[in-house]
This record gives sequence, C-alpha cells and structure tokens, in this order.
Amino acid sequence: MPTPPIAPTAPTAADRTARLAVTVFPLLVVAAGGVGLAAPSHFTGWAPAVPWLLGVVMFTMGLTLTGDDFRAVAKRPWAVGLGLVAHYVIMPGLGWLIATVLGLPPQLAAGVILVGCAPSGTASNVVTYLARGDVALSVSVATVSTLVAPLVTPPLTLLLADRFLDVDAGAMLTDILKTVLVPVLGGALVRMAAGRWVGKVLRALPALSALTIAVLVLIVVSGSASRIKDAAGLVLLAVVLHNGLGLALGYAAGRLARLGRPASRAMAFEVGMQNSGLAASLATAHFSPAAALPAAVFSVWHNVSGAAVAAWMSRRPGPSGSPSPAGSPASVSPGP
Repeated sequence: MPTPPIAPTAPTAADRTARLAVTVFPLLVVAAGGVGLAAPSHFTGWAPAVPWLLGVVMFTMGLTLTGDDFRAVAKRPWAVGLGLVAHYVIMPGLGWLIATVLGLPPQLAAGVILVGCAPSGTASNVVTYLARGDVALSVSVATVSTLVAPLVTPPLTLLLADRFLDVDAGAMLTDILKTVLVPVLGGALVRMAAGRWVGKVLRALPALSALTIAVLVLIVVSGSASRIKDAAGLVLLAVVLHNGLGLALGYAAGRLARLGRPASRAMAFEVGMQNSGLAASLATAHFSPAAALPAAVFSVWHNVSGAAVAAWMSRRPGPSGSPSPAGSPASVSPGP
C-alpha cells in the first residue's frame, strides 16, 4: 500500500522570521556594498570604526547565549569536537589550496586564507534551522569555534598565509580577544545577570546585527573600491569555490562520521559559513583593504548560498521519509 503524502505544515513565526532574515540581510549587504563602491570617498574615513562595529555584532551574539547552550556542548562532546576540527581543518586548507591553484596575488591570497581561518558565521544557526538540521549542534559548534578563535585563527593564518604576506600572529590574537571574545563573553554575562531585561530586546537584535554588518561591508568596500573592478571576477570565483566546497565537505564529514542527516546538515553550514566580518576587520588592520575584499564578498555570498542550500535541503525527506527535525534557533539573527 503506498505511503500517503506528508501534509505540509504551516510555517511558524520562527520560520517566517528566519526566512526574512536570510532574504533581507543579503540584499541589505549588497546595497551597502553598492553604496560603498559608488561613493567611496564619503566613507573611507570610517575605517577605525570597524573593530568597534564588529564588537557590537559579537556582543549581540553573546546576548543570545544561555546556560543551555553551554550545557549542550558538554552533552555532545564528540559531535561538537568533530564540527570544530572539521571547521578549522577544511576551510583553512581550502583557502590555501584555492589561493595557490588560482595563483592569487599575495594580498588576495592572504585574504582568502584569513576567511578560511575565521570562526563560524552566526547566520549558520538560522540556515541550519531552515534546512531542518540539528540546530542545537549548530549553536554549539558556532559558540565553541568563536570562543577558541583567539587560540586558533592567528597561528593558522601564520602557518598558511605567511608565504604570501608577513603575519603578526601576536597582534592578531590581541585584536580577536578585544573584538570577539570579550564582547561575546560580556554579552553572555549580561544575559545571565539580567535575562529578564535582555529578553525584552531580543527581537531587536537581528535588525541591529544586520544594520551593523551592512555598515561594516560599506566601510570595507569603500576602502578598496579602486581595486574591486580589477579583481572582482577572480575574488568571486575564489569565494564561490571556497564556500561551495566547504558546504559539501562539511556535510560529507558528518555523513562519514555517521552523525545522521540533521547533524550532517548542521555540519555543512558550520564548516562552509564563516565570520567574514572578523576576517574583514583583521585583514584591514593587519594586511590591506585589498586583502579584505574576499571577506566582503564572502559576507554576501555565503548568506545567499546558505539560504539556497537550506531551501533545497528542507524539501528533502529525512531517513524515515519525513522531514528532518529542525528544533528552534537560539536566535534568528543574521551574521557576518
């Protein structure tokens, strides 16, 4: 007897908010980049604000964290550890390989590698939710990859990018501590101390995060507008390859480890989506505006590709023939 078709479920409020986030956010970033490209002279003096703006984004991420998020890491150390290793092996390795194979100029090569060495992008949680993936695992891997970034990103960048440009790993570590770790932990502490009050503003955090990231992209693009026309095609090719291969290899890592389809979907986005806002900030501070180009393009592209892949995955049945469980996102907030 044939199995009756599965009746589609009505979208929830979280579904609608998540879809809005990953639809509007890329458009906002594209518009910001267009403004920076069209009128760069109006924004080139804003560069010193980049670390502060990134700090705002990371503080809002910290505000979304709860004790349950940290306890979830302890409950699934194997899966979280695998996601962490896959993220910091696959993406840095791909960055170096793509930069080498494409023969990228030193500034662009260092920028691509730096994107690969960055922690997970916070938008990965949202697209995992839309893909009916394991949201709890996604949040855990994104949180841990962010917390360990000061210890992992600088030495990896030094190892892989030093042949292209001089890398000051010590100064980079200090910047990550100031712009990532301290704001995230600060936001988490505020959430623990004043959870009732923070709960009242959680709905406003996605808009604040999206607007802040758009300004970040505006500044980065305006700082390198004169170079974009010459290198746009090459940078876009590198970014599409980097992101696409990261998504595919992340999913493959989860399947090879027998984590199941929902967890493998989470792995795909935790590996393939990066905190490109951090990469842009570090590239601007330690290399050059040209080195920040890959991060600026990645910031737009990985949200577009992530939303598209999530939509495709959400229509594919789970192992039992029913859609894979989605859970609920800790925060429907787009990220760099």
